[in-house]
Amino acid sequence: MTKKVKEVIKLLENDGWVHIRTTGSHRHFRHPNKQGTVTVPGKLSDDLKLGTLNSIFKQAGLNGDN
Repeated sequence: MTKKVKEVIKLLENDGWVHIRTTGSHRHFRHPNKQGTVTVPGKLSDDLKLGTLNSIFKQAGLNGDN
């Protein structure tokens, strides 16, 4: 199960995460109520590897079934 960077960003934004900055090809998101920053690497059309995807979901407190 891989997802495109664009799909992951959409899931984060639907959960309330807000894009705060971009460093190179890494987009950083913060949530008004949750702690921490979630970083999504790569171009919008890139596929995220399973380990990276699971890490993003864990940091964001999301279920991977979304």
